[in-house]
Amino acid sequence: MLENTPTEPYVPLPPTQTELPYDDGKQMESQRHRLQMDLLIDVLMPWLEEREDGFVGGNMYVYYNMAQVRHKMAVATTEMPSRPLLPYAKPEKEHIQIDKAVYISDSILHSLNFKGPDFFAVLGVPKGERRSWVVWEEGKAPDVVIELLSENTASIDKSEKKLIYQNQLRVTEYFWFDPFNPDDWAGFSLSGGLYQPLVLNEDNQLISSCLRLALQLWQGSYKGIHATWLRWATLQGELLPTTDEIAYREGQRAEKERQRADQERQRAEQERQRAEQIESLLLQTARNLLQRFHKE
Repeated sequence: MLENTPTEPYVPLPPTQTELPYDDGKQMESQRHRLQMDLLIDVLMPWLEEREDGFVGGNMYVYYNMAQVRHKMAVATTEMPSRPLLPYAKPEKEHIQIDKAVYISDSILHSLNFKGPDFFAVLGVPKGERRSWVVWEEGKAPDVVIELLSENTASIDKSEKKLIYQNQLRVTEYFWFDPFNPDDWAGFSLSGGLYQPLVLNEDNQLISSCLRLALQLWQGSYKGIHATWLRWATLQGELLPTTDEIAYREGQRAEKERQRADQERQRAEQERQRAEQIESLLLQTARNLLQRFHKE
């Protein structure tokens, strides 16, 4: 008689970054926004190279729960649910069903539509390329997030997204900045489960305790555009250089070394000529003495 062998229940594994959509095909709000994101990432690359761990990214998907994944997969494959998800303005209820549509609160809709921050940094993870940031695969959410405000996103970045970072992703530090309105920038640190505003220090910096770096405003030209930019700096106020600035400094250093080498060669040549002149004078003096000796 055959005995039934108990089998382990099937538990589907959550998808990995190679299985998830990672590009929505949408560009950032403006060239200034794109360059600001590039600037924030660019200056951290040399800083990251000196560390044994860490990741810096921007404008890429961040996945943190399966409801968000299912929604993304449906949108990516155009297989939208038979009952569409629609917002409604009734915060006292999480969702109600009317006809064949599911009406959900704005907070839930924004969490499902959440893609990811304009900039984020994570410490304590292996280095390497990612298509997207998958929290259950990496083992943690970003430590630092920066959102770049625009007319279309400012209200969401300051409310719904802020709540996602605070309550769901538990991001330790959250900053926002408007590239076209530099006065609109702020920072928050997670304390007791809630974001507490960061205060500018005497050097007009917002400090990131996670990265042990500072954010400060800088007026200058980046990639041909002169504006007020948000930049990373040391706690002593020294700006972290861009790759172009590093190359320029290296070029200046190489030019100084070349000039110093030229000066050394000129000095050596002058010394050689001086030695030859002295030797010639000594020989001439010796000849003169010999001639006098023979005459006497």
